[in-house]
Amino acid sequence: MNSIMTIKHDADKTYNLTKNVVMSTSGEPGDVTNFCEYILGNVKLYGIRNYHDLTVDACAKYTRRELAMSLRSRDAYQVNLLVGGFNANTQKPALYCIDYLASIANIPFAAHGYCSYFSYSVLDRIYHPNMTVEEALNALAACISELNTRFIIKHTSYTIKIIDASGISDVSSDDFLKRLTVQ
Repeated sequence: MNSIMTIKHDADKTYNLTKNVVMSTSGEPGDVTNFCEYILGNVKLYGIRNYHDLTVDACAKYTRRELAMSLRSRDAYQVNLLVGGFNANTQKPALYCIDYLASIANIPFAAHGYCSYFSYSVLDRIYHPNMTVEEALNALAACISELNTRFIIKHTSYTIKIIDASGISDVSSDDFLKRLTVQ
């Protein structure tokens, strides 16, 4: 049985694949853990063997290929993924959405799960290509505010990561919650 419910509020559903690439997940918990740890291990192994990390584009395409291969076997994973990061070669960010059927799309913004039904309308209205970090955090706060208004479940903690040329940094959940009360 699947339903809209929260089992654990403080679970981090992201995996740092490289110093500039993060994978966010949703789906069946066992499938998510097994598939993502497999991808994480192989991306790290590639970096060790070849003396350089995969780019965000290469990580996304490798992940999509592995998901497609599992789809053609008897052990298909029920996972939806967002692979995002900063490409040091092109000096540009990239975000890929990969669903459980192994389709991939390079997109400017994304959300997954039930909350995406509410978040996309907010992001469509607010997003523009040259957003600053502050504007992006305000857009995220607007999405969460919309979820608190319209969605059944109210979360109390969030995992927020910023990826740029210097790497991955975490935003304090407490600092972000203060931003929500201001709006």
